[in-house]
Amino acid sequence: MVANFLGRPLKQMNTNPMKKLKCAVIGAGYLGKFHAQKYAALPDCELVAVVDINKTIANQIAADNGTKAYTDYKPILGEVDAVSIVVPTTYHHQVARDFLLAGAHVLVEKPITVTVAEADELIALAREKNLVLQVGHLERFNPAVLGLERDEKPLFIESHRLSPFNPRANDVSVVLDLMIHDIDIILALVDSELERIDASGTAVLTQGTDIANARLLFTNGCVANVTASRISMKVERKMRMFRPSSYVSVDFQNRVLTKHKTGTKEMFPGIPEIVTEESVFESGDALLEEIKHFVNCINTGAYPLVSGEAGRRALETAIKITELLGEK
Repeated sequence: MVANFLGRPLKQMNTNPMKKLKCAVIGAGYLGKFHAQKYAALPDCELVAVVDINKTIANQIAADNGTKAYTDYKPILGEVDAVSIVVPTTYHHQVARDFLLAGAHVLVEKPITVTVAEADELIALAREKNLVLQVGHLERFNPAVLGLERDEKPLFIESHRLSPFNPRANDVSVVLDLMIHDIDIILALVDSELERIDASGTAVLTQGTDIANARLLFTNGCVANVTASRISMKVERKMRMFRPSSYVSVDFQNRVLTKHKTGTKEMFPGIPEIVTEESVFESGDALLEEIKHFVNCINTGAYPLVSGEAGRRALETAIKITELLGEK
């Protein structure tokens, strides 16, 4: 059976929550610098290192956060309790494997690895050593997503994740860059095995797929229609789901959760009224919440909201879609 949205408990960690966790960030680029800021701000963490192959960047981010800079992560193996791995996807497996073998808990950015086999090895290592392996699917910590009721399974889901072109993430296709966010959420919400995938897409500005659509058919009958584009003229990040007694819309960008359901009155004889409930969530810090959750899992033994297994399943599905699109 597929793991549910919240996952299952880990064994109790052998960590003293009263003691500050020694943390490090591997990769201090655009996203890595924000990871460093969050660890430096948490009272139960001590940011002991920032690592980046670019010495100038490592020195700058380390200085900004009152810690030490390194251009190689090997000197800190065995010296830290937990790490965020924010290096290019190609290096996720090697770096995460080294830290897991050294006994460190790992938060690795999405996608978890390049291949499913690499993901399987990391999952097995974390399980063997009783370590937290969390994957950075940040959208799971969007307050609108956290506000979703899961009392009903969806029958049909439609998602659109559209963005203008950004040269920063062109090492992977739009499926692994953008669509994988929605894939991860959909797999967790539906909680059923995939039966069939259909996909289409095309390259426009890069060598990889820039716009793609996938249709996911699950064994429980649910169908998900997922669209992602990185060549749009606007930003749109929305998901709509139809359930037996309600229609729910999630606006990730504006943090709005809207639910339409039948009420107790009638709008026409024999036809129930439709009642709308809208929740607008305050602007939060999803990355901070993600890292706080990671730290809490380390200290309490709770199972990560986005576990290695969840990251693996999202990766496996994304790879199947890219293969259908003719990519390797």
